[in-house]
Amino acid sequence: MSKKFRYAIFVVLFSLATLFLIYWLLKGNQAAVLYPKGLIGAKQRDLIMVATLLMLIVVIPVFILTAAIAWIYRAGNKKAKYDPNWDYNLTAEAIWWGLPFIIIAILSVITWQSSHELDPFKPLQSPNKPLKIQVVGLRWKWLFIYPEQGIATVNFMQFPEKTPLDFSITSDAPMNSFWIPRLGGQIYAMPGMTSRLHLIADETGTFRGSSANLSGKGFAGMTFTAKASSEAEFAQWVSEAKQSAKQLNVQEYVGLVQPSENNPVALYVLTEGDLYDKIVMQYMMPGMELK
Repeated sequence: MSKKFRYAIFVVLFSLATLFLIYWLLKGNQAAVLYPKGLIGAKQRDLIMVATLLMLIVVIPVFILTAAIAWIYRAGNKKAKYDPNWDYNLTAEAIWWGLPFIIIAILSVITWQSSHELDPFKPLQSPNKPLKIQVVGLRWKWLFIYPEQGIATVNFMQFPEKTPLDFSITSDAPMNSFWIPRLGGQIYAMPGMTSRLHLIADETGTFRGSSANLSGKGFAGMTFTAKASSEAEFAQWVSEAKQSAKQLNVQEYVGLVQPSENNPVALYVLTEGDLYDKIVMQYMMPGMELK
């Protein structure tokens, strides 16, 4: 096989891979973080894109120069100029040190601003009243408590569109991570601690939620459904959940906390309004274990 034929094959394969990547990003709609459905997710997507494009200013020329230098100074090119004593050029030094310095300075400013703007503990500004949802990571399922509505669910959560979501997140199992990719970034769930997260859905839809931290053999099935609906549909769902025959109290929770995999959706009537606080406090003080 001739060298020209090998180069042609490489160019064709590289071009096809590039076209496939572009198609996947633009039409495939598979990368959830690149197709957000909420304010926080959109801002995080923009931050990812800006940082990536800034870094490509350095990365792309490096790849191009690597290929060009390898081609020009290959062993078979007798026309390449050999200059072993050329070891310093002010213009070249200024470019490959100055340009990365400028990019890092810009990224530093962006990081500082976005760290404060996208602080997960920072409430969202909205004319609508926030919906409080308490999240407990278990093995290997998610428990969602709606303290104001008096209900709880397993592996399913519903909320109105354009309504700020005020999450309080903890774990009664190994450390985990709560994540709804289309609405915003993940945040850790840790025993004995409460993390906060504020998200919002800009439109109705059904979104996939998952665990973003390895937590044992049931990790792969530790997913849930997050549904954004209209106010009327949410109110109807709450009303139906209140008719559930299952009640969530300490005794029911002690059974629920036992390890299990691929749990179906379950609805509960919440009979103990301070259950979430008890789950957190059992790690804080001796004798507070739930039994």
